[in-house]
Amino acid sequence: MTPEEKLKSLGFELQEQKAFHPAVAMGKITGNLLYLSGATPPPVDGVPWDGRVGDVYSVEEGYEAARQVAFMQLQMAWNVLGDLSRIKQTVKVLGMVNCTAGFKDTPAVMHGFSETIYEVLGEAGVHTRSAVGVQALPGNVPVEVETIFEIE
Repeated sequence: MTPEEKLKSLGFELQEQKAFHPAVAMGKITGNLLYLSGATPPPVDGVPWDGRVGDVYSVEEGYEAARQVAFMQLQMAWNVLGDLSRIKQTVKVLGMVNCTAGFKDTPAVMHGFSETIYEVLGEAGVHTRSAVGVQALPGNVPVEVETIFEIE
């Protein structure tokens, strides 16, 4: 099963998209690496995410937000590459969790991203990762992630 077919089986339809700002690329290829800009979770049933994990959202809800961001990062990669099978491996993930002071479960939230990338890409989805808590993210979303892929 291709990564695109796997995404479809998980209920995620890939869509063409454009960069959110003319001065910011969705992704940049240098050598054999694809660097993706940060992505945030899309609205659920038209309702945008708005709040911190540990306050508005539970760890489980943060996990789901991170899972949705994995789909968005794969969609961005597909828009740049045209074929997710070009991903040789996921090199590095930086996960930022908008959370309350003293929140200690950022890794549990970011497992939603990591497990989804692994589910879609298999061994090519295994990666190094940082999971950090931050004071604020764009639109007050609970999670933002940027990814570096090695490509063929």
